[in-house]
Amino acid sequence: MSETPSAPTEHSSPTIVDLMHGNLTLTPATVALVCINIAVFAVMLFHGGGFWHSPNDVQLAWGAGFGPATKDGQWWRLGSAMFLHFGLVHLVMNMVALFEAGRLVERLYGTLRFAGVYAVSGLTGNLLSLIVQGDQAVSGGASGAVFGVYGALLACLWRERRQVAPVEFRWIFGGAAVFAAATISLGLFVTGIDNAAHIGGLLSGALIGVVLARPLSAGSPNSRRNRWAAFGVHALVVIALLRLIPAPSYSWQEEQHAREEIRHFLDEDKRIMERWQIIINKTRQLGASFDQLAGQIEADVANEYRQNFEQLSALPLDPAAPSTTTVEVLRKYAQLRGDASQLLAEALRDNDPVRIREALELARRAPFVARGLEPPPASARGVLGPYMTQPQLNLAQPPEKSFGSPLLRQQSDTQR
Repeated sequence: MSETPSAPTEHSSPTIVDLMHGNLTLTPATVALVCINIAVFAVMLFHGGGFWHSPNDVQLAWGAGFGPATKDGQWWRLGSAMFLHFGLVHLVMNMVALFEAGRLVERLYGTLRFAGVYAVSGLTGNLLSLIVQGDQAVSGGASGAVFGVYGALLACLWRERRQVAPVEFRWIFGGAAVFAAATISLGLFVTGIDNAAHIGGLLSGALIGVVLARPLSAGSPNSRRNRWAAFGVHALVVIALLRLIPAPSYSWQEEQHAREEIRHFLDEDKRIMERWQIIINKTRQLGASFDQLAGQIEADVANEYRQNFEQLSALPLDPAAPSTTTVEVLRKYAQLRGDASQLLAEALRDNDPVRIREALELARRAPFVARGLEPPPASARGVLGPYMTQPQLNLAQPPEKSFGSPLLRQQSDTQR
């Protein structure tokens, strides 16, 4: 690029070459967008976000795009996902691209028009991503909007190509085109890149760039026909995309409610086991009869499991929801533990050692049978010994990891 371009006269309109070589720091929208993205990333670091990679459940909580959530009324995710990044590398790559191209495009279009290009192309790219990704990926990032900025840059450069020196045009237009093509090509071979958002943002930015283009000099083309044609095409594309949005495979609100109930049940199961231990200790200390022990087991154990079973059974969960299998396991577990506790209470009243052992064995096997596993052999103990150390339902991970976001084991995160 020439280092000493000729300056425009005092009363002449700046050409695109002048803007290329001008002071590119007077671009408040670009600087603000970069700062907002960095600030959001910094705040998320203090609320569960990762420096190199943030868990999907954190991204979801902060507004990442996810088909079932977005299509279940949370349409604001189409916008909020534009400001979320999954790690430092993801953030830096997008912000460098935005800063480099955004300053020039904002100078070419003006601050308000540049902001319009950024917002519309980002939303359109996320809309296309919603259709392509379906319900299988959590996605976030600014690159859909960044590609819109590059699309607007390409549209403007092509429009003003007769006012730019051939070398300048080839260098800037070719560089932007190669960047866009290379990044999209990379997304074809590397998993985790949301090419739908990239392509949607690029095409949207190019069309909106034509609509919002302003003449840079007296020699700039100014075709209203082209503006209206680009506006009409973009409007038709958006309408078509809206009509192509598939129905969600399950209700996100019902899934969220199911996860809350799962966490509640796991906490309640722990409390029931603690109450059982208290009952046993008091029985030993006070020498309570089997009949008194049976009454306490019915009230504090059997009835609690029955209530939990009914609550889990009442959940209106779609078979395709991620938590459906977990809820079914917990239902079966609550039913088995409830039946075992009731059988134990009845056996204690009848002072029947055989039935007592049967009830204890049923309770011991419950966590394994509920998951379809073969229970390990029972150890020989006294009449009430086995039930004192009954295993709880353990699903290998803490509730917030096992149930708080089961989709994390089924859906991938997608960066853009």
